[in-house]
Amino acid sequence: MQVEINVENCFLDSPTAKDLLVNQQVNSNFIAIETWEAWFACWIESLQKYLPPALGYELSLRLTDDAEIQVLNAQYRQQNKPTDVLAFAALETNFPLPSEMRSRLPLYLGDIVISVDTAARQANQQNHSLTIELAWLAAHGLLHLLGWDHPDDDSLNQMLNEQTHLLNKVNLVVM
Repeated sequence: MQVEINVENCFLDSPTAKDLLVNQQVNSNFIAIETWEAWFACWIESLQKYLPPALGYELSLRLTDDAEIQVLNAQYRQQNKPTDVLAFAALETNFPLPSEMRSRLPLYLGDIVISVDTAARQANQQNHSLTIELAWLAAHGLLHLLGWDHPDDDSLNQMLNEQTHLLNKVNLVVM
């Protein structure tokens, strides 16, 4: 199974990133693209029962700051405030691909956008590393791409349990 991840790290040029780097809360390499790819490949393999069959899967991950995610949150969710993660699922659209294309191209799952500013604050509040918080939010975004939602406490608990399971699969422990 092929998994393609397009990681855009727009955050490293922001003032908050420079503050985090100076305070050594994150290293200058941040999280390597190879690490993101390995995590998503593992998670997608684990979530196969929720995925339509395909040659492979593709998604985009954008790491950004509060200012940019606030613009996106206002535009797409009509909430003019920063948030931690947004997911834009491609599978929600009813645009079937011809079988010939499906047999040659990976299935595009959608886009995940994470505010590293918010993630850093949440990591501090939760008393765990920024790496764990970013992975937690990425797993949450992936589940949204696959149709998971949390309109009530039961579905939220199921989603949180699955996120914990996904992080454990890549040897990250959530306290």
